[in-house]
Amino acid sequence: MCIRDRYQRRVHGIKNRGWKGMTVHALNKMKIIKKRKLKVRRFQSDRNPKVKPSWRKPRGIDNRVRRKLGGTVRMPKVGYGSNHKTRYSLPCGMKKFLITNLKDMELLLMHNREFAGEIAHCVSARTRKLIVERAKELNVRLTNGTARLKKKESEQISLRQSQFHYLSLIHI
Repeated sequence: MCIRDRYQRRVHGIKNRGWKGMTVHALNKMKIIKKRKLKVRRFQSDRNPKVKPSWRKPRGIDNRVRRKLGGTVRMPKVGYGSNHKTRYSLPCGMKKFLITNLKDMELLLMHNREFAGEIAHCVSARTRKLIVERAKELNVRLTNGTARLKKKESEQISLRQSQFHYLSLIHI
C-alpha cells in the first residue's frame, strides 16, 4: 500500500473491507441516544377492542391521562424528542436518501459521507442493477443494495433442474 492510498483512506474515511471492496463511513458519527424507547399507546386501547392502539390525545373533561394524575399513562410531549443532530440517522451515522432512478445517484456524489442511498421498492430489477453499479463507481453506500437482484446463472440452472426433478417424481 502506497502513502497516497493511506492518505486517501485517512482523509476520506475509506476502509478496506476485503472482497466487498471499499466502503464509505460517516463523516462525523455521533452516538445515538434514545431518551424514550417505549411506544406510546392510546389510553384504554388494551381494554376495549374498538379503540385502536395508535395514539390519540384524550379530550374528556374527567380523563385522568389528560389531567396528568399520578399512576396513569404518560402523554407524549416535546421533551421526549431525540437530538436534532442524530434524528433520522441510521446506526452507521448516515441519513437515508430515497433513490428512484439513476439521476438521483448524481445527487449523492458530493454527499456520500452524509447520506446513504436506499433504492425505492417500486424500482425494477434491471434499473436496480444499474443503480448498484453506479453506486460502486461513485463510492456511495446503499442500505438495500443486494435486494431483488438475480442470482448467478449456475444457481438458477441448478434450481430449475431440481424443480424439474421434483415435477417428474410427482407424475410417476
